[in-house]
Amino acid sequence: MSSKFSPDSSLASSRRDVLKIFAAGMTSAVGAIALNGAPQLNAVRASDGTLRIAWLTPAQLDPRSVSGMSEIAILNALYDYLFETDASSNLVPTLASSWERSDDGARYTLELVENAVFHDGSLLTAHDVVWSIQWQLEAGGTIADVLAGIDSLEAAGDHTVVFKLKAPDPDFLYRLTEYKIVMLKAGAQDTGVVFNGTGPFILEDMIPGDRAVMRANENYWRGAPSIDRLEFLFFDDQQAAIAAVQGGIADGILRLDNFSFLNFTGDFRFNTIDIPTNAHHMTRIRADRPPGDDIRVRQAFKLATDRRAVWDRVQLGFGALGKDSPIGPSFAQYFLTDAEPPPRDPAAAAALLAEAGYPDGLDMTLHVPNSGAMPDFAQAMAAQWHDAGIRVEIELEEENEYWVQKWLEVDLGVTWWGDRVAPQIYLDLSYRSGATWNESHWQDERLDELIDFARSTLDQEARIAAYKEIQRIFLDEGPIIVPYFYASFMVMASHVSGVELHPFSGRTHFHNAVLG
Repeated sequence: MSSKFSPDSSLASSRRDVLKIFAAGMTSAVGAIALNGAPQLNAVRASDGTLRIAWLTPAQLDPRSVSGMSEIAILNALYDYLFETDASSNLVPTLASSWERSDDGARYTLELVENAVFHDGSLLTAHDVVWSIQWQLEAGGTIADVLAGIDSLEAAGDHTVVFKLKAPDPDFLYRLTEYKIVMLKAGAQDTGVVFNGTGPFILEDMIPGDRAVMRANENYWRGAPSIDRLEFLFFDDQQAAIAAVQGGIADGILRLDNFSFLNFTGDFRFNTIDIPTNAHHMTRIRADRPPGDDIRVRQAFKLATDRRAVWDRVQLGFGALGKDSPIGPSFAQYFLTDAEPPPRDPAAAAALLAEAGYPDGLDMTLHVPNSGAMPDFAQAMAAQWHDAGIRVEIELEEENEYWVQKWLEVDLGVTWWGDRVAPQIYLDLSYRSGATWNESHWQDERLDELIDFARSTLDQEARIAAYKEIQRIFLDEGPIIVPYFYASFMVMASHVSGVELHPFSGRTHFHNAVLG
């Protein structure tokens, strides 16, 4: 069977109002539930076989368009991928059971598992895989960027898929782990409304703005889930979601700011987990129009920033220091160690602004998604910049709506970039000229040449050199500031075990969860 979105209902509105009162008021009654009632409530939760996770409200669920973590988490529960990665970024074959790469690196042959079944009972075949990828390529967007190197693909039998590439690509299998590339049934209609995957859960009900209810797929090809049901509870803001976990309404949460995460540590009712990632927060200024099209302005922003101070204030010792590029220390062999950002110098920054035609400084709006540590991050950056005459008004945005409506358009914004398993994917998605997610609208011929070279070379030493030169360009004149790479957090009630946190939190699996 397949499942559909349900329209909003009075139940959704009523429940949402109750939760808002619970989260916002934090009255004595709520406090009593949070401090005294949660263990009893959690015991009831464990006995009913349902795991409930708090997420921000999703905005869209078509695989071609999703971007928010809650949206990705839903796809991850209902569908499967050809490949995944583990917590250490190792490649994990999923629907693809084995593969071969030609000696020239331009041909990949994938063998598929033979027992994967869609929720409607039909068997997954190579034809479905070919259709799913062609469907994404025809839609354009980010997956067209990620998979731009494909020259052709074909089904060579019921369970064999052959990819021919335009040039060698040592990262090609990692590209297939990108979160949008779920495997659909060939000819799927109403994607984002109807969900017919091969994943561990089957959607029972989707109430917009309220919750997603999923039951265990007893015929899941990797084995039936260990829980009966999975519920994602949706909240309009992070503090409401955190309050729901504290009060026992939800069993866990995977996206929260560092201060809130620390508040859970040491509480016997919860288990807390953090792991390092390649994910990062950053600010970016558009480089295709004033004021960011002037390199002196971009350099002024850099000179006005103390990255370590921002990292210490926002991340509280979690994660790692950044150097204004998406390539961080988790990519150990590629990370630039022999160059550093300039020390903070607000006076020099102000002088550069004056030289660029802004003697009285700059007044700008900084657009910020309202989840995780991003509001704290924005405040820390704004405070740093103010001393150089860069005055910003912070405008908080509903996260999932921001990615759809404003992200690529605003002059100055904050972005969180989730964990990717290879530097090349960041570069192809957001930094090559014309990339779909080139949010800074930066175009640099030298950078493009280096990105293209690094994508296709099989000479590892040459690739390392290219990535280090790319980082130097970012450091000297790029339109982004990356002060740090952050950790991924998970808080679970003590009666929940068996969930392995993924660096890209939306890709965390729940089908092995144990309740009790």
